[in-house]
Amino acid sequence: MRFGLILGAALLLCGGVAEADIYAYTDNNGVVHLTNVPAGNDRYRMVMRTPKMPVAVARADFNRMARARYQRLIQTAASRYGVSSALINAVISAESGYNAGAVSPKGAIGLMQLIPATADRFGVADSFSPVDNINGGTAYLAHLLRVFSGDLKLAVAAYNAGSKAVIQAGYHIPPFAETRAYVPRVLAYYQKYLGDSGNAADVAPRPVVNAAPQLIQISNP
Repeated sequence: MRFGLILGAALLLCGGVAEADIYAYTDNNGVVHLTNVPAGNDRYRMVMRTPKMPVAVARADFNRMARARYQRLIQTAASRYGVSSALINAVISAESGYNAGAVSPKGAIGLMQLIPATADRFGVADSFSPVDNINGGTAYLAHLLRVFSGDLKLAVAAYNAGSKAVIQAGYHIPPFAETRAYVPRVLAYYQKYLGDSGNAADVAPRPVVNAAPQLIQISNP
């Protein structure tokens, strides 16, 4: 069990300030239950004492550590497919905030939020796997950059809305509110990471184990 993941999940339990201790227990099915208010339940044991800080600050620190974990995979995919690592980081930041277990209401999965059709198209066996997801998402970005002759805005728009929508819009950003908000957001991240010389991590990256995600249940008191 990785306590960094526990901290990130437990912060969702808090309100405006993250200051509660974090308690956990594992049930008979191997599911990890987390809470910041054990409410007298003697199954919980304290696993982490968190400092008092605004939730936004705590989440930013968690995201910074999560970014660092995936930089080796991102750099490998960038070299393999000829896509800027800054762009890969920008898409991951906008899509999932470096949450490898993210699932959207539309069924997009993982770090780069791949829908099943895109995952199948680019040979992604397990969209929850950071290795598979980053490789598949980067291959898709490389494809879109070729389709739109290196036009970054159109490639990013197509990542969100699909190539067909961009083409039908006359090779412009489609008139969808979501896409028109998404493109400048990704490009802002892209410029930020370019300014960091392509290094989106503030600390040295650690190897990522390509394993199935652990099921975590966040329990209410």
